Amino acid sequence: MLAKFLPSLPSRPGREVARVAVPVSIEFMIILGMEFANQVIVAGLGDTAVGAVGFANSIFLVPLFVFGALGVSSSILAARAFGAKRVRELNTVVSVALLAGLVVTIPLSLPVVLFPREFFGLVGASDAIAAAGAGYLGVTFAGLAFNTVSIIFGGVLRSVGHPRSPLVSTIVTTSINVPLALAFVFGWGPIPAMGVVGAAWAWLICQTLRAMVLALQTYAVFHVVRWEVPRRLREWRRILSSHLTLAAPIALTSFFWTSGVFVYNVVVSQIGDEALAAFQIMEAMLSIFIVGSLGLSSALTALVGRAVGAGNAAEAAAWAGYIKRIAIVTSVVLGILFAASSLALPFLYPAIPSQVLMMASVGVWLNAALQPAIIRMLMDAALLPSANDVRGILMGDFAGPFLFGLPVSAVLALTTPLGVYAVFIGRVCEDVAKLSIFAWRARRLNWDTVIAKHAHTLPVGDEPVEGLYQAH
Repeated sequence: MLAKFLPSLPSRPGREVARVAVPVSIEFMIILGMEFANQVIVAGLGDTAVGAVGFANSIFLVPLFVFGALGVSSSILAARAFGAKRVRELNTVVSVALLAGLVVTIPLSLPVVLFPREFFGLVGASDAIAAAGAGYLGVTFAGLAFNTVSIIFGGVLRSVGHPRSPLVSTIVTTSINVPLALAFVFGWGPIPAMGVVGAAWAWLICQTLRAMVLALQTYAVFHVVRWEVPRRLREWRRILSSHLTLAAPIALTSFFWTSGVFVYNVVVSQIGDEALAAFQIMEAMLSIFIVGSLGLSSALTALVGRAVGAGNAAEAAAWAGYIKRIAIVTSVVLGILFAASSLALPFLYPAIPSQVLMMASVGVWLNAALQPAIIRMLMDAALLPSANDVRGILMGDFAGPFLFGLPVSAVLALTTPLGVYAVFIGRVCEDVAKLSIFAWRARRLNWDTVIAKHAHTLPVGDEPVEGLYQAH
């Protein structure tokens, strides 16, 4: 099935994919495992604590993914510059992304850091949820800038041939998260029990260390880029325009997606705290198995981006088809494992009532059956920005939740006794709609046109330099 792509690809293409995909998947599984461990730790405080942490995380996802669009634009632009061996372009692309990320995230996070309880009230959380999660929300938002910087550094390192470096930084920093969370949440020795907010403090410490390690890897260990800002106003405008062309639509579509996740939480919270806890448990389990294929998304972005930068349309198309077919196999395996994971819920959440775990199990089974469709949707979602089709991403991430998923969820929740199952059905409708839109846009791609448009954006005076910043 994969043989037809091989003539346009280098020898041993599977090894090239694995070189990027495996470390990325492991890295994200560790990150999600850390967050899942935090949820299990917090579950020892009861289902209200689980709901509060999940609600707070759904709020935090909105700015995290919106500003994380700079990481996507940096990955794509760095991959193209690396593929064309344009050294100065690579340096300035990264520097501008970092400055833009810090300038935007720091002031916007301050209101939530200072007034988390009031913010919780504005978004419709119940008094019990707001009381339990306000401190957690404020501390989490204090780490927004560190998270954004980490996303940028991680994307650049993968795009220039160092996919294992972010994994190393993640292992180093997250290894201390669980013991810190246990000590901060329940207390240990001279450390007082902080409750829910203790998990947030443990997370913030880890995110700060991770950003520092990634910066050291990028600039001091591997020297993949140098700190170099544009010299002229015209160059600033060109690089910012390149980032905005990719990042702004991705940020907007990320806003649609994460806002949809947040509104789902609002809908579920109106059903009750038990329903909210069940929804959060299902979402946490789903995230762990989804990230098993996220490495393939990163491989697709990096390898297709390099082919575009090198001006090779046939190779770009071949990489896209080859990786998407690998994703089919992995999605089936992960779907089976995901369904089986429901058996572990009573052992992972012994303090959670059995009726809550049953609701979560139904959501797990439903999403496990849809794993092939969900993973294919993620592959097309990674492919479209690499081909400059951010409009397709925007269409899918708006229509999926707001025209299909949320209306179905709200109508069924308000007019039937389905409860949280109404939201599970709405999420299925959203995923099917997004898959259809992304697949339609992916079939329309013309890689010769993509490369021709990219050639017009190349800077003047940055000639290709052989032998610099090669992968190690």
